[in-house]
Amino acid sequence: MYIRELLYTVRDCDNFPMAVNFLVLEDGTVLEGEAFGYEGSSVGEVVFTTGMGGYQEGLTDPSFLGQLLIFTYPLVGNYGMNDAFNQSDAVHVRGVVVREYCKEPSSMYGGATIDRFLKDHKIPAISGIDTRELVIRIRSSGTLKGAIVKDENEVDGMIGTLRKMPAPSESNLVAEVSPRKVTRYDNKKDLTVGVIDCGAKASIIRNLNSRFNVIIFPYDTSAGEIVDAGVDGVLISNGPGDPAHPAMLKTTARTVDDLASKMPLMGICYGSQMVALGLGGKTYKLKFGHRGSNQPVRFEGRVYITSQNHGYAVDADSLDGTGLVVNQVNINDNTVEGLVHEDLPIFTAQYHPEASPGPWDTMFLFDRFGKNMEAGR
Repeated sequence: MYIRELLYTVRDCDNFPMAVNFLVLEDGTVLEGEAFGYEGSSVGEVVFTTGMGGYQEGLTDPSFLGQLLIFTYPLVGNYGMNDAFNQSDAVHVRGVVVREYCKEPSSMYGGATIDRFLKDHKIPAISGIDTRELVIRIRSSGTLKGAIVKDENEVDGMIGTLRKMPAPSESNLVAEVSPRKVTRYDNKKDLTVGVIDCGAKASIIRNLNSRFNVIIFPYDTSAGEIVDAGVDGVLISNGPGDPAHPAMLKTTARTVDDLASKMPLMGICYGSQMVALGLGGKTYKLKFGHRGSNQPVRFEGRVYITSQNHGYAVDADSLDGTGLVVNQVNINDNTVEGLVHEDLPIFTAQYHPEASPGPWDTMFLFDRFGKNMEAGR
């Protein structure tokens, strides 16, 4: 391979010492590149994101749990790492793949290098990869399981391991990122919103805190407990994995069904899928998902550019009899991007109206949710 030959040449030069990692895919593809971040190996589902910035938000987004993340933008880390950009208190990706990472970032935000950040969070990474070719491969074949491997002697065995291992989404990933106890924020507001936290980004909670009092519930909280808390409406958050996982159907989906006739609901990303499942619809896995801050959505007579991170979608044909109708679609592939109920104050967005990163064009949805809650009091 061209990449392997190039990096062997550089690696063998005394003036340019280079540690090497290998990116291994279940289809037998092996790419060699420069190691950075944590020294170790990791396995996961290989996905890509198309945003030009927001790399720290992506790394700390709980929806990326279990995944090796490819950044399609060719230079990552150029403005450093700053705690203000974190979407959670941990890095949830299992590995990072880039064309090039910046070793001397701008001092604009006064942050650390991405190399230091990944070392601190024990996340291995690989640079020098032709990410364009790699993304074309994934778009053609679909999402693949993969690994970042340190030892070349482990490469052949890793291919067999990847082919046999279950996909990360076969586990209940939400249980790993959802809080274990209820948290309350009294912001001296008139309305109180409950959040079923399936792995909520910090930016969602910030947007809610600026408008409402907020009570955050674990994903498996019953409808009765949420109603007893005295909330005026419930938002179901983003999160990782398969929304139709049996554990989610027994908990969050059932809670959505129980709450639907009692109060206004809003779903974001994974939460949109949970609303569909809770009311009787179905979901399916996309070939390679939508991840990035530049996804076009047709909504109410115009096109919005949106921030997205999801590998599953709602099956539009499954919505008959649920009361839900599709009111937003993705311009690129016509998949479902939003739902609204015909009779009840329920709506969803498959994308992230809070952005972080991305455009703020659909931030008004939080205010629309507030109006629904106020009307329902």
